[in-house]
Amino acid sequence: MKNEFAVEMKGITKIFNGVKANDHIDFSVKQGSVHGLLGENGAGKTTLMNVLYGLYKPEEGSIFVNDKKEIIASPNDAIRIGIGMVHQHFMLARPLTVVENVMLGRKSRRGILLDTKETAEELQVLSAQYNMNIDPFSKIWQLSVGEQQRVEILTALYRGAQILILDEPTAVLTPQEVNVFFETLRRMKRDGKSIILITHKLDEILDVSDEVTVLRDGRRIGSSVLDGSVTKQDLTRMMVGRDVFYSFPNFEKEPGPVRLSCKHLRANNDKGIPALKDLSFEVHQGEIVGVAGVDGNGQNELCEVLTGLRKLTDGTITLEGVDMTNKSPSVCIDHQISYIPEDRHATGLAMNWPLRRNLILKSIGKKPFSRHGIMRKKIIEQYWEQTQKEYRIKAISGEQFAKDLSGGNQQKIILAREIKLHPDLIIAHQPTRGLDIGASEYVRSKLIEARNNGTSVLIVSADLEELIQLSDRIMVLYNGQIMGILPRGADMFAIGSLMMGERQEAEHGEA
Repeated sequence: MKNEFAVEMKGITKIFNGVKANDHIDFSVKQGSVHGLLGENGAGKTTLMNVLYGLYKPEEGSIFVNDKKEIIASPNDAIRIGIGMVHQHFMLARPLTVVENVMLGRKSRRGILLDTKETAEELQVLSAQYNMNIDPFSKIWQLSVGEQQRVEILTALYRGAQILILDEPTAVLTPQEVNVFFETLRRMKRDGKSIILITHKLDEILDVSDEVTVLRDGRRIGSSVLDGSVTKQDLTRMMVGRDVFYSFPNFEKEPGPVRLSCKHLRANNDKGIPALKDLSFEVHQGEIVGVAGVDGNGQNELCEVLTGLRKLTDGTITLEGVDMTNKSPSVCIDHQISYIPEDRHATGLAMNWPLRRNLILKSIGKKPFSRHGIMRKKIIEQYWEQTQKEYRIKAISGEQFAKDLSGGNQQKIILAREIKLHPDLIIAHQPTRGLDIGASEYVRSKLIEARNNGTSVLIVSADLEELIQLSDRIMVLYNGQIMGILPRGADMFAIGSLMMGERQEAEHGEA
């Protein structure tokens, strides 16, 4: 009789620097099923799967694959017994073709000659079987992000994977690409393959998974069969230990007059290639404008030109009637522009500085924190204590270094610094990236609070659900151009179409 389980992991314990990333975890996946693996950042999901794929050796525990105990000491061992893994960040050689990527590290069947033709033909059959529509001779750099992901999956299947681990597979896909991806998963399931889906997107787990396991703080909280009785809030309580808000109260008032006006913005990227191509839009007082788009379509350059970190090659930026075109970051700060950067470690915080100093980083030498060039330690300490309480920052003291805080608490320091002094404009670039559900909820509530207090907010996010929740309007970028500007309540699939370059003529133009 065939075993019910494709994978059984029993008592898995993995320790890093004395900390248990996995603490005696039991995890089982049924044959021919999609099993969701949920948990906040740091819960131990990816660590557990890296153990299964042979990237980590556990301190304790056993692994059974198809009822046979296995010692998986490397990815080669995992591949040999039919386990494949597609990582969140793709492992592809971009200058090479699809077929060349698949052949990397594999012995040719033609001895010293490459078996490129035979491999390409086999890939075409496999691609057609799962409706992936991949040309084996396309170079990786020519493919969209969704197509590159399909190449990773195709590679795993070609190598014989019957058990497929997918780590945050929809993080960079449009809604349309997600639908295509899920149909591929369902086809693979019908063919008897077992799929482990690591994600933080609860709606997707409920949509495509047969069963779910939730981890918290390195421990298994529980597993549930997804038979229609399990809700999003049920999964949230398992992940976080409390209810979390997925919708926010209606905005208190309509936006006011135009505060930020951008006309015909053009700018190059770091390679000198045009990244912004004639962008014109406006942001009103007390308004949140969301910016959607697949990463790399000009979002980073837009944030930088608005905060003085990158020069325009053409166009004008006006804030409250004042020309801010190509002004320095210090001038932008003086004109009440706040910036929540994408990378809080590299550009958001001085990681080896104390928290209280990070909190006043943009106000050092200014009133009320300094007088005649002398730091006013008592006032700074009072400000820290008040801010810590207000923003619920978990820290021992203001002398603790920023590097010693969790990602969520680091982001709260940035939020407090950028919002607390009541700026006119906030540029928020991926404000919840890498945060768990509870921390994301807090960040979003603070941005809405700032909006309701009259601040203008521009949010750049890869999370469409976040943009739909928060934005008065959503501007979609593709290849450095505005494809369209949609009103509050816009359909996710309409946004996805614009993200793929299908211009909406009716509303394109100034926001």
